[in-house]
Amino acid sequence: MPPALRRTALLCALLTCAVPLTTATAAEPLAAVPPGDTAGPSPHFGACPASVPAPPAPDRVECGTVSVPLDHARPDGEHIRIAVSRVRASGTPAERRGVLLVNPGGPGGSGLPYAVTKRAKLPEPARRAYDVIGFDPRGTGHSAPADCGPMGGLFDSPAAGSPPLDPVPHDRPGERAYLDTQRRLAADCAAGTGHALPHLSTTETARDMDAVRAALGEPRISYLGVSYGTYLGAAYAAQFPRHVDKLVLDSVVGPEDWHAFDVRQARAMLRQRDVLFGWLARHDSRFGLGATPREVRAAYLRTRDGLTARPVAGFGAAAFDRAVYRALGRTERWTALGDGLRAYLDEGVVGRLRPAEPFDGPASRTYQAANRAVKCADGSAPTPGRVLADIRGLRRLDPQPVLTGLEAASCAYWHTRPTERTRLGSPAAPPALLVASAHDPVTPVAGARALGRTLPGSRLVTLHHDYSHGVFASRGNSCVDSTVAAYLVGGTVPAGDVHCDGPGLPEPSPQQP
Repeated sequence: MPPALRRTALLCALLTCAVPLTTATAAEPLAAVPPGDTAGPSPHFGACPASVPAPPAPDRVECGTVSVPLDHARPDGEHIRIAVSRVRASGTPAERRGVLLVNPGGPGGSGLPYAVTKRAKLPEPARRAYDVIGFDPRGTGHSAPADCGPMGGLFDSPAAGSPPLDPVPHDRPGERAYLDTQRRLAADCAAGTGHALPHLSTTETARDMDAVRAALGEPRISYLGVSYGTYLGAAYAAQFPRHVDKLVLDSVVGPEDWHAFDVRQARAMLRQRDVLFGWLARHDSRFGLGATPREVRAAYLRTRDGLTARPVAGFGAAAFDRAVYRALGRTERWTALGDGLRAYLDEGVVGRLRPAEPFDGPASRTYQAANRAVKCADGSAPTPGRVLADIRGLRRLDPQPVLTGLEAASCAYWHTRPTERTRLGSPAAPPALLVASAHDPVTPVAGARALGRTLPGSRLVTLHHDYSHGVFASRGNSCVDSTVAAYLVGGTVPAGDVHCDGPGLPEPSPQQP
């Protein structure tokens, strides 16, 4: 971190069918849309699916669809529908700056409700200036969702009396079992998604975004992407630099192949877990897991070993690792994780470790399917040997790593190969604003620095003393939020990179009775 922290206070015809969604609309498998089924130059906006929350009055959200080619290289071929949502700008016509497309990440995240949920957190000047546009990228949500069926048993819960299941291979038989799971997952995705599989790439999704732009009648779009959304935004800038107005990339995925990114993330998760152990130890009077990081780690391993040997109500080692992975990315989840560890060790219950949304629910299944499909359609795949070498490398760093995020491992057995490599950034695009938390384990800050080099003139806004994923209009930091708002609304590009002081680690939440 530079010696001086500076606070900034700059501001306190791809379109064919367009059919309204209704509250009864459900996710459907990939299906053909007749190329000639045209309905005019713009989407017919109407009611939204039940998954889209209503914004506070007087704002309202409306939804529609835009039809795009499954394969943009064959514009007269099969089409699919992209679901789009819109909350209009609340300011005067003179304040309006156009449309702001938003994406929450993934790959696999549904963006349709994000127009409402993210807009509610934006600074007021941005809400007044922009129509906020959410969309489900192809393969997700209501946009021709991918279907991987059983996904190699990813959603199987261990039955009572069954052999212990551990997602982390510790020996050669375990490694063979791990690779077999990836092979079966790839086969299930090929069977379930079929001929659409190679077309669920970030490059094709960026072309869908430009179809949405054209359908809305906008010469240029502004864009806010978080996590994987940064990768998507950089891909859009690479293909359509002249159609970009403002580009905000928050919690940045670096310009490397997906498996390399997954491994980088897994290493960062180990560092973050050590920080967590130290935090729990400092609050031993609250959690009772140990007064030193070593003692907390031992309590953590007792929990995991116990759930590996004897799952509780289907909650075993894989589910535990998923809960830990989720908690490590946001410090506000650490209290619940500490309470969950204590409750298991004291009472043998796992209720406080379970996430609110079940991992094997319909939305999660679609997310997991789209996640693999997009990563494997985007670029080079690892070999099985590389996958095992990287897992062994992680185990040398720590005998018990968290492998939940190694999603691109299944690409080693994927049934299709990318037809083109994803391009990121362009010197012809306008200067972008990149935002990063200094200790984010989900998208380590090195990725932001690397991606920034593909976008000349871009600036990096770093939130120091912060350990969470997602920064702008998320962490409540006035330095970050005012800097980004000044860029979005007034076009103010900082003279250099911006350094904001973050909150540090939180205090534990009050203990629940």
